[in-house]
Amino acid sequence: MNWRDVLTYAREGSPQPDRVVRKSEEEWQAQLTPEQYRITRNKGTEAPFSGELCHAHEKGRYSCLCCGTLLFDSTLKFDSGTGWPSFTEPVRDNVIKYEKDTSYGMVRVEVMCNVCEAHLGHVFPDGPPPSGLRYCINSESIRLEKAGE
Repeated sequence: MNWRDVLTYAREGSPQPDRVVRKSEEEWQAQLTPEQYRITRNKGTEAPFSGELCHAHEKGRYSCLCCGTLLFDSTLKFDSGTGWPSFTEPVRDNVIKYEKDTSYGMVRVEVMCNVCEAHLGHVFPDGPPPSGLRYCINSESIRLEKAGE
């Protein structure tokens, strides 16, 4: 996975997920806290350095808060200094959905859970090798399942 792949997926469509989860807005609101709903269902963001997982360094796996899909592994997490949990790549190509985002006068690539379309954050081409990618993810959209739990 590299920046060219990300741009291709954003332009031509993401790989098909293994499954799809759809719920009504009422079901999502009943399942999520108001802040989780604002971020995952309304494409919000948390303030930098405010998320509980920003500085988490425990071994484990990160899954979508909304549907439980495994998204990232702790071995792919790094400290980007940006204020959000950052990862170099997802655990599989088909767990992330990519879309061009032109909000706030910028051009970015939004990343969502490919299973339930929860907004996760954005991906940028300024990460460390080997992928060169930085998946900048809201703590409120993922949960850490610590190794051994």
